[in-house]
Order: sequence, then structure tokens, then C-alpha cells
Amino acid sequence: MVIISVYVLGIAYLHQAVFQGYLAFTPVIHSLLGFVISLLLVFRTNTAYERWWEARRFWGQLTNVSRNIALKLDAVLPGAHASRALLSSHLTRFPRALAHHLRDLPYETGSTIQHAPSAVTAAIYRELSSLRRRGELGLEDILFLDAALSQLPEICGGCERIKKTPIPYSYHLFIKKFIFAYIVSLPFLFVSEFGYWTALFATFLFYVLGSLEILAEEVENPFGTDANDLPLDDFSVTIRVSVEEILLSGNRA
Repeated sequence: MVIISVYVLGIAYLHQAVFQGYLAFTPVIHSLLGFVISLLLVFRTNTAYERWWEARRFWGQLTNVSRNIALKLDAVLPGAHASRALLSSHLTRFPRALAHHLRDLPYETGSTIQHAPSAVTAAIYRELSSLRRRGELGLEDILFLDAALSQLPEICGGCERIKKTPIPYSYHLFIKKFIFAYIVSLPFLFVSEFGYWTALFATFLFYVLGSLEILAEEVENPFGTDANDLPLDDFSVTIRVSVEEILLSGNRA
């Protein structure tokens, strides 16, 4: 912004001190370009926000599915069953494992697991299979639980699709070039009318256009740790509290 201000002030000085009256051009074409760039930025911002909102829906679904699984486990397992604690631990580990996976972080220090969410889901299924073999759960109970458990890999896959399908880099670069050309040409069109005040207008316009592009870049990958990314750690805590309350608190209505 400082560089833009200095640049426009320089153009204003040249207009008034060196090329008096020669830097006056019609702003009609520039107005049309402004309309085009506004459409591009609206599309860019909406596309990035749709990715952010879709990711938010997946994590809201994960919260609901985790509670649903916990409620079903509560219904099929006796209140003092030893597997409650283990299944509760696995279920609360899944959102943390998914968050670490989406952030390209190891779930545990020194762990060699490549796909932690799948490992946690597999552990849940192994425990249920063990209960089935011991006769503590029937086939109908397994089918009853599988309808909800099968949504965990689907949620993980949906989040991975968002993360691994970024907006093409050429599209980013084109918009940046367009904004740069638009701002650089701006003083030649308005300096004859506004003089040194053109620096203020151009800098503010650059701030608005540049900020929209930066915001779109930040929210298009919603799984990071930036200020506008999804609070995955908070979601994980919410799920843990809900699941443990259902399976471990022993409270009954």
C-alpha cells in the first residue's frame, strides 16, 4: 500500500510539474474493467466461501454422527460394560485424528500410521466384532451401529476432497495480475481531475481489492490454523464432551 501511494504521488507530480495536461485519459474503459474485476472477485470469494461452508457442514455432520453412535452404543451396551470406555476413547479420537490428518500433522509423536482416521475407525469395528464373537452383541446390533459408523469414512473423504482439490493456481495468478494492472493504470485516468488526492483513492481501492483476494485465499483451505479457518480443535472438544457424557457419565433420564 505504501508503494502504491508513492507510485501514484509520483504520477501526480509528473502530471503537474512535467507533463502538464498530457496525462489526461478517458476513464470509460477503466470503468468497464472495474466491472469485470468486480465480477471476478465476487466469483472468487463465493467459490472460496463455498469450500469453507461445505467443510463446516462436514464437521457439523461429524458432531451429530458421533453423538448418534454414542447413543446407539448406550442403547446396546449395559451401563457397566467394560467396552464403553474403550469405544468412547476411540470415538473421541476420531475428530482429533481427522484434524491432524487434514493439517498434515502426525496424530501421535513417532507414529507411522499414514491415515489415522481409518485406523481409529478400524479399531471401533474390531471392538464391535470382538463383542459379536463373544455373543455380547447380536447381528442386528452390529447392523444398527453400522448405519452410523459408515458415515465416518464418508465425512473423512469429503474433507479430503476439499483439501486436495484447490482452486487452480493459474486462476489465482490471473486475478492478481488483473488487480495489479488495474491499480497501476488508475492514476493516469484520474490524476488530471483529483491531483494528489488520487493517491488516497488508489491506495484505498487497492486495499479493498487486495483484501478480498487475500481473504479468499485464506478461507479456501478451511482446515488450517489461521484466524478464519474452522476451529477443528473446538469441534473435537465438543464431540468428546458429548460422547463421554453419553457413555461414561452414567446419567439416565
